[in-house]
Parts: sequence; structure tokens; C-alpha cells
Amino acid sequence: MTDPQPMRFLDGIQPIVDAYDGFILDLWGCLHDGIRAYPGVRDCLLALRRRGKRICLLSNAPRRIASVIRRIEPMGLTADLYDEILSSGEATWRALADRADPWHAALGRRCWHMGPAKDNDVHEGTGLTMVAGPDGADFVLATGIHHAHETVAEHEGELAAARRRNLPMICANPDLVVMVGEDMQVCAGSFARRYQELGGEVFYHGKPHAPVYQVCFELIGIPDRRRILAVGDSLRTDVAGANAAGIDCLLITSGIHGEEFGLDSAGKPDRDRIRAAIARERHRPNGIIPAFTW
Repeated sequence: MTDPQPMRFLDGIQPIVDAYDGFILDLWGCLHDGIRAYPGVRDCLLALRRRGKRICLLSNAPRRIASVIRRIEPMGLTADLYDEILSSGEATWRALADRADPWHAALGRRCWHMGPAKDNDVHEGTGLTMVAGPDGADFVLATGIHHAHETVAEHEGELAAARRRNLPMICANPDLVVMVGEDMQVCAGSFARRYQELGGEVFYHGKPHAPVYQVCFELIGIPDRRRILAVGDSLRTDVAGANAAGIDCLLITSGIHGEEFGLDSAGKPDRDRIRAAIARERHRPNGIIPAFTW
């Protein structure tokens, strides 16, 4: 395959850092694995801070900002390492609380939360009445799974029941899967995709959808988008979102695409496999990097 503009294969971000003033960084799969920060991440963030770069962490976590911070601080990802943070859960909460657009304004107040109690802050304080299932609900709020090996198939009956009642669904995490340590787990995006296959209506908050990037641009305060770089491990969310938002991006190969990219024992990917995946997904990064390191 011949690239119209060859991608750069980098060992770290240092060679390109001077081309950018601001960085929009994925969390899960980029800075941490759900359990601990990846090696070299903290040093890399400190190097960016010393150079005066603006850093916004953008996560598809289906939880509010305060909950995300409580989770990442014990990993050493402390507030001195970044300027701003935004999550898809925060965007969801704001939309439910404000009802500022016609789609959310038309939702009722009876909500079935399809997700664990740890994600409850996405709906708390919004004036909703929570119900136990599709029956009696006005809409579905999908945030994620209850246990590590939960599958979409386990919820087929509930999804079908919601579809029969024509309930709209809000997806607070568009990711399909996530790596937790060495374990791959499904996310709310997998429920939403299946619901759409059944003919259901879904509104997504988070990457790759445009509204969350607009908020990031406002937070980061850099008017020239050519000076902003996104970094993440997902072609479908991180790269697609950056492409649509008109900013450059780097794709990390050691995240959710690791197996697909054919990582060897040293963590090096197969470049032909990367090019094939990019051609298949039609989302193109400006560069490829093994991990978020300096």
C-alpha cells in the first residue's frame, strides 16, 4: 500500500513536540491501563509541562471529572501534570442537567441506567427518576458493565425490550472495548452498537463525536488547531475524532489494537498490519508511536 503522505513511525514524541502548543491526550490505553500508569508517562508529561505546553486529558470514561481524578491520582497522574480534564461522563451529566438542545429536552424523566453503581454520578443531581428496567422508562442511559467478563449477549433481552418500547438511548462511553491490565472488556459503546443494529436510536457523548472536541478547544485555549495534537490508542475514537475535528493525531500501537497490529516480543508492531487497519477503518493518524513516552 502506498501512502499519499507517509506516516511517521516514532519512538517517542520528542521529535515532533515543538510543532504543537497543545495536547489532547486519551487516558485509558494511552496514559494508564486501568490499574497503573504506563512506564515513562509521568516523565513525558513533566517534559511537556516544562516546555509550557497546554495539556487537556480527554477520556471516554462514563463518570464525572471528580471521579476520574480520584481514579488516576493514585496512579501518579496528579493535577500538576495537566491543565484541563474532560470526560464523556461529564458531558453526559451536563446534557442531562441542562437539557439545552432539542434532543435532550425531549427526553422524559424516567431513566433506566444500564451500568454499574460506580457510574451513578452521571445521573445524580439531574432530577431523574431511576427505574429498574426498560418497562416504565422514558430512555436508557448506558454506561458500562457490572463485572469483568460481562457480554452484550447477556443483555439481549433487555435491549430488545427497550427497542420494542422505542426508547432512546444515551451512550456515555462510545468505546467498544477497553484493556484493563491484560484483560479486554466491553464498554457501553458495544451495547449502543447492538441497540442500533436492533433499530434503536442512540445519542453518543464523547470521542469521536464533535461536541466533546469543541469543549476541549475552549478549555485548552489555542485558536490555531494546527498547533494542537491528539494522542490515543483507538482508530475508531481517538483518530476518527481528531480527523473530524481537523487536528493532528498520533496513534499508540500498544493499546486496544496491539494484537491486531501484531506486536512482537519487544512490543514493536507490524507496519503492514497497521497500514491495512488504517485503510480498513479509513481513519488516518499523522504518526505512529509505541507508547506515550518522551
